[in-house]
Amino acid sequence: MTDTPLAHAPLGQEVVYPDAYDPSLLFSIERAINRRSLAVPAQWHGADIWNAYEVSWLNPKGKPIAALARFTVPHSSPRLIESKSFKLYLNSFNEERFADADAVRQAMARDLSNAAGQQVEVELMSLSSQQGRPLDALDGHNIDGLDIEIDRYEPAPDLLRCSGNADIVSEILVSDLLKSNCPVTGQPDWGSVQIRYTGPRIDRAALLKYIVSLRRHTEFHEHCVETMFCDIRQACKPESLSVYARYTRRGGLDINPWRSTHPWKAAQLRTVRQ
Repeated sequence: MTDTPLAHAPLGQEVVYPDAYDPSLLFSIERAINRRSLAVPAQWHGADIWNAYEVSWLNPKGKPIAALARFTVPHSSPRLIESKSFKLYLNSFNEERFADADAVRQAMARDLSNAAGQQVEVELMSLSSQQGRPLDALDGHNIDGLDIEIDRYEPAPDLLRCSGNADIVSEILVSDLLKSNCPVTGQPDWGSVQIRYTGPRIDRAALLKYIVSLRRHTEFHEHCVETMFCDIRQACKPESLSVYARYTRRGGLDINPWRSTHPWKAAQLRTVRQ
């Protein structure tokens, strides 16, 4: 891995957890590297929505404050932020004193925006404000019940096709069978994916086979969603398309990227695996 952009990333390496606030812990990865192999449209929309469940700092008297956080990184930022470096950075707040929550939010927004190369939105939420939030599922028709035979577990965009009559429809299809693997550690990343589109009817069995074909694929969450978006768009040529994935939490963080042909607001929910 010495010749790759991840050679100096903390992911997959032993690290010492920080005992002081340190924005230099953030490790960025250029998005353009992965996008070179994709049929990326000239204009598209999206964001990477991170939820953090292990956020804490000290108030001016040294008393710990616990919170939840949501970070929205624009897909148009030149860089994404590697997840382990993100976790280490958040842990660097644990022993640091701040005047109030807004001071923490401003520091995070500044540091993350510098790392991503574009303004990152930061929301801090009290634990009490999130009590009682129900678990939910991505809206749409779940296609996982299809009785199909699958034998391909590497990305296979050639599986994608439209139904025979190719009538124009607007529908939302969902699968909870999304799985890929971390490109550094090989650990599994589990997720649910929602495909919204208007266009020629997509063959549902073919779509499910395609989603499962990512099962042995090694890419970051953001890259997987972009791959799915570009593959479906190229193979099925919908008039409009949105791909939204919600991944299972790891290390106190879950990552939920979406990509779309048009401006869209992703639903803020928590699935049963989050």
